[in-house]
Amino acid sequence: MPLFFRCQIAFSLLVLCLLQQGCQSLQVNNLRDRMQPSNSRDWTAELTVLPYAEVSGDQVTVRNIRDCEYVTANDFVLEHYDRTFAIDDIRSVDFVVVPFGRTTLLAHTILSFGLSDESRIAVSVEIRTEKQEDYSALLGTTNQFELIYVVASEADVIRLRAKHRESDVYVYPTVADARQSQELFLSVMQRVNKLAGQPEFYNTLNNNCTTNIYEHVKQLQGQQSAANTLKYSWQILLPGYSDRYAYDHGLLKTNLSFKETKALAKVNDLAEIHFDDPDFSRKIRARHSAFLSNRFAQGDRQ
Repeated sequence: MPLFFRCQIAFSLLVLCLLQQGCQSLQVNNLRDRMQPSNSRDWTAELTVLPYAEVSGDQVTVRNIRDCEYVTANDFVLEHYDRTFAIDDIRSVDFVVVPFGRTTLLAHTILSFGLSDESRIAVSVEIRTEKQEDYSALLGTTNQFELIYVVASEADVIRLRAKHRESDVYVYPTVADARQSQELFLSVMQRVNKLAGQPEFYNTLNNNCTTNIYEHVKQLQGQQSAANTLKYSWQILLPGYSDRYAYDHGLLKTNLSFKETKALAKVNDLAEIHFDDPDFSRKIRARHSAFLSNRFAQGDRQ
């Protein structure tokens, strides 16, 4: 995308941020804090502990996987656990999109990796808020926030958003096969480890949830074939359209129109029904899996 158009979109996004913020007062960090990113601040409880991964041969141990039990969005029991598994156990990856309320331009995006036992490990790229600090898309362009890769149980990140933040949650299976999912997971874990030692500032425009996912996927596609490398798009800068971007580039596992695919991907009702089910991840996908299995069994493929 030409630089001129990127600048136009960036300017439009900043205007949108200002309109969203309205007259709300903003807590701005002092200049010294905004000069150098740090991993040593007075973080909010759920973001205090950084995850990291240890890879040894064909085994990986992920440390500090978050698994909160939420009463409300701000009242929860904070738990972390470690998990060791074979890299070959990673079988798939889903793309999760969570729009920001009624603002169709903006959304949060998450990767959810499926293992052979049907459990899930989610990775959510977020701002690392300090105590008394709230998210602002506008301040996110001014070195106000550090970046964090939250590695969590899928129940943690989806239940928080679907119920307690009352956001729409869309879970899209991708076409990535087991090998591609494994390579993507290792790429993400390398970034997790890098941030543990070299903190970075979050940036609303070029270092956010979706731009980071885009870079991971583009890196893997570039390794396979330069001709298949994904091109940057305004739909990356405005992640509320990132699911459409993924659909148009054949990254989603579907034989339906985009409208049908999006309707089928919404899991809020199932997340509510199966909120306390230990088989949460499989249950919220049951409708989608059954529908696609039936369509593919009938030979109705694109």
